[in-house]
Amino acid sequence: MERYEVLSSNVRSVGYDARRETLEVEFHGGHVYQYYGVPELVYEEMMRAPSKGRFLNFEIRNAYPYSRIG
Repeated sequence: MERYEVLSSNVRSVGYDARRETLEVEFHGGHVYQYYGVPELVYEEMMRAPSKGRFLNFEIRNAYPYSRIG
């Protein structure tokens, strides 16, 4: 999945697969997580959010299943 770098103190890059509704997040520490069942609208809201890390913590982390892939 292609990820795009973002300006964030916590998140390095973000990618999204609309067909699979999968959000992929790479953190500055190098860990990569995939979040499943994330609607495209939520991904778009995250990309517009002034704080990607805060949006991830409050809107995605506890709302969607995820796994660490790297």
